[in-house]
Amino acid sequence: MVAAVSVDQFFVGRGNAATVTIHVLETKEAAAFLESRKTYAKWASVQGFKPRPGRSIELPARDGSLGAVLYVRGSEADPFTYARLPSTLPKGRYQVDGCSDPAHLEALALGWCFAQYQLTKYRSRRRTARKLVWPAELDKTRVRQLGEATFLVRDLVNIPAEDMGPDGLEATARELAGKHEASIEVITGDALLEAGYPAVHAVGRAAAVEPRLIDLRWGPADAPKVTLVGKGVCFDTGGLDLKTADGMLLMKKDMGGAAHVLALGDLVMGRKLPVRLRVLVPAVENAIGPHAMRPSDILQTRKGLTVEVGNTDAEGRLILADALAEAVSEKPAVLIDYATLTGAARVALGSDVPAMFSTDDELAADLLKGGADVFDPIWRMPLVDDYDRYLDGSISDIKNVGGGRYGGAITAALFLRRFVGKRQAWAHFDLMAYNRENRPGHPKGGEAMGLRAALAMLEARFASAPPVESAPPAEEPAPAKKATPKAAPKKATKKKAPAKKATKKAAKKAPAKKATEAAPKKKKKKKKKRKKS
Repeated sequence: MVAAVSVDQFFVGRGNAATVTIHVLETKEAAAFLESRKTYAKWASVQGFKPRPGRSIELPARDGSLGAVLYVRGSEADPFTYARLPSTLPKGRYQVDGCSDPAHLEALALGWCFAQYQLTKYRSRRRTARKLVWPAELDKTRVRQLGEATFLVRDLVNIPAEDMGPDGLEATARELAGKHEASIEVITGDALLEAGYPAVHAVGRAAAVEPRLIDLRWGPADAPKVTLVGKGVCFDTGGLDLKTADGMLLMKKDMGGAAHVLALGDLVMGRKLPVRLRVLVPAVENAIGPHAMRPSDILQTRKGLTVEVGNTDAEGRLILADALAEAVSEKPAVLIDYATLTGAARVALGSDVPAMFSTDDELAADLLKGGADVFDPIWRMPLVDDYDRYLDGSISDIKNVGGGRYGGAITAALFLRRFVGKRQAWAHFDLMAYNRENRPGHPKGGEAMGLRAALAMLEARFASAPPVESAPPAEEPAPAKKATPKAAPKKATKKKAPAKKATKKAAKKAPAKKATEAAPKKKKKKKKKRKKS
């Protein structure tokens, strides 16, 4: 399901006789506007309205109906200041006047749709949308892409695990692959062991829906590599270290990291950035059952490190470990992961600001600048090398928890760094992916955090090169590593999407390579054939 909520429902191509004008003016312009219209000035005085940035007032027509709206804009093009508008206006059709600045028009349009998002899949009634006439100076395609990527994150997080399990994430990734002519490979069930992803398998093997690794590729093979990894725990009971009822209530959102990388991948492909994109999503459900991992179990990993399970509720870092180990095998120019990983990050920064850790100062600075430029706040946290000692295992290489009550977000990031290394340019986002209450532009429920910041960074780094016109065939996958754990008694499957032909133009740029099997040779009797893309 790619963006069930369409941005276009909030916009129209032209006005009509009933269209109300929103005058978007700076403070001095707004004051002059009122002074030149005695009726409006008197009404504003009665209402106690004074022109200040972010404030708006509805102005009456002679017949008592809504005649116009005055919105006082500040210097900053923040979508969420503009998001107050549609929530205060009566239903109807509106058009903008007095503002031609592209940045402010984009912010207004994004705020207009962010504020009106609603998941209607489970509702019999829905709110009536306020319609805005598309401003002529606006890049409509960009607004659609940014709006619908945000809606995709919100949709995926808001849909309950009953309808958005590992198979649901796979279906979404396949839709995106089809939309952008990307290749996709999905390794499912016990085939994860043969392909070298034992930690992903261990976390998800107890669930009714089999665990899987989703691997999407797009762009020329010789372009700079950008790899995105997202935690896809579609529901987290905590495992045998069971969560409380309150702690489990929002755990449908534990795949928020996966939602973010799918949405960011959609933006990268939609904007045709000249990069070689790879999106890796380990998708599991952390369930309780006969095959559930236990506290004190020693897990194998793709990198070869052994991990002692100190707590089965620290499962997200385990599946990320395998995915990140695979991601760094190609030495990407940029590696970013998103994960709803720790409560400690929320204690440190609250629920609205993602914690960002990075091995690379330049990458961190670019992300912070991107967030500031597009009003998508993030905050850098330290990777404290001395805390690495808390992860040392007693009978294993490392353990998945350490440090007790203190520094949990840092030790979790340090755990991931064990699988990334210190030399790889890597950023890790530990985020909430959820609004706990309604605010302008931030309806309660799933939320995109750090999404537009990352896009701004990638555009600043790569958008100056010629855009990708069409995606070439997938390059040869990395060789698989052999896993050692015994398989749980589940049937293995290994799936790959049907291939789409690359255009002649793309084929000339990057000749197709013959794909090789990532997993060891299959037994004729037990294994299903892989579908290639």
